[in-house]
Amino acid sequence: MSQQDVEKVLQHNGKRITKQRKILLDIILNGQWECCKEIYYEAVKRDPSIGMATVYRMMSTLEEIGVLERRCVFRMKEDTVHMP
Repeated sequence: MSQQDVEKVLQHNGKRITKQRKILLDIILNGQWECCKEIYYEAVKRDPSIGMATVYRMMSTLEEIGVLERRCVFRMKEDTVHMP
C-alpha cells in the first residue's frame, strides 16, 4: 500500500493528515521495524517534536482502520548457548 493510499483511508475514516502523520507513514512504509521504539528513534531524527505517545497512537490508528496488522515475532538468537 502506498503512502497516498493510506492517507486516503485515514481521511475516509475522519482522521487528519498532519505533518507528523506524514513523517510516521513514510518511516513505517519504508522500513522494517520490530517495535514502536525503533520507529520513534527514526521519527525524532526528522522531527524532534514527535513523541513516543504520537507513535503509539499512530500505530493504533493504522491498526484500527485496517491497514496495519499487529504481530508478535520470536526468533532464536544467533549465538545460542549449547548445553553438553
